[in-house]
Amino acid sequence: MTEHSKIPLPGQRDNGGSLFERAEGLFGAHGELKAAPVPTNLAPPTNRVRRPAPLPTVQRQEDAPEQVPAGANAVTPAPASPTPTVAAKRVEFTAPKQVVDRARLQEQGFIVPDGPVTALLEEFRIVKRQLLLSMREARANAKQSAELQRVLVCSPLPGEGKTFCATNLALAVTAEKDAEVVLVDADFAKPSILSLLGLSGNKGLMDALADPAIRVEDCVVATDIPGFYVLPAGNRTSSDSEFLASGRTREVLGRLTAGASNRVVIFDSPPALAASPAAELAKYVGQALVICRADQTGQRALEDALSLLSICPDIKLLLNSANFSPSGRRFGAYYGYGGDGE
Repeated sequence: MTEHSKIPLPGQRDNGGSLFERAEGLFGAHGELKAAPVPTNLAPPTNRVRRPAPLPTVQRQEDAPEQVPAGANAVTPAPASPTPTVAAKRVEFTAPKQVVDRARLQEQGFIVPDGPVTALLEEFRIVKRQLLLSMREARANAKQSAELQRVLVCSPLPGEGKTFCATNLALAVTAEKDAEVVLVDADFAKPSILSLLGLSGNKGLMDALADPAIRVEDCVVATDIPGFYVLPAGNRTSSDSEFLASGRTREVLGRLTAGASNRVVIFDSPPALAASPAAELAKYVGQALVICRADQTGQRALEDALSLLSICPDIKLLLNSANFSPSGRRFGAYYGYGGDGE
């Protein structure tokens, strides 16, 4: 076998010892091993922003207190009074009142003002409560804007009940003791609100947008229902979307609620996938109510409509013509009026 011998340390004899002892002698440590020095001034972390030290306050000559001669009466300047907030002047609707055709509403299955409590009324009481609650919560979060008082009622496609829901919602909100409602017929291609309620009108929203000389409040139709007003669609043009996209739209819509914080504006707009005004109006409202018809509205159509209305900060869905409830509830039966609500 090959003979192995110890490797003698430099300058020393092979006197044995452990492996660590020989390594210590080989590298010249001799018991002086210690940690590497740590610098005292470390570089600041790169992911943090260093805030500069505040500068010393230097009193300018013009800011120095005025020296009052001895014996003189020092006059303390009065504090500057805050600038008062000027409230917007309330815009009133002065058109003569017209009578709503309640018999026509009842024939077509709508809520009848001052009528009996029905399943349909109870359904829309639930809906309006959610919308009004969202308005109050937004105001509590210091969001004071006219958009909070506007609600867009829309549907993906025609025939899903958006006019039915917009009208019933407006009538339900009108029943509030401290609220006013302006129902706006924004379906410029196929307006139907006036004929539905048995009202007459000439100029409307589109006329006020197209002609700066026309005041929108002069186009509003007053009704015999306290606090319930209707703004017709107006004369149809070939540039409906372009007028809605103009800078005048915000001014016109703002006059509908100027000085009236208790006034709610509800828009009955065209279907989102059938005409462009719905997407334009979504820019000016605080909430959008998208109507989906049970067993009719498809998922892809609903997703496309929500995408077009996505600029609206609060979008809610309402299932219309639902004949089945998982809980078995039947609104209105408690008051003696059964039936399946919309």
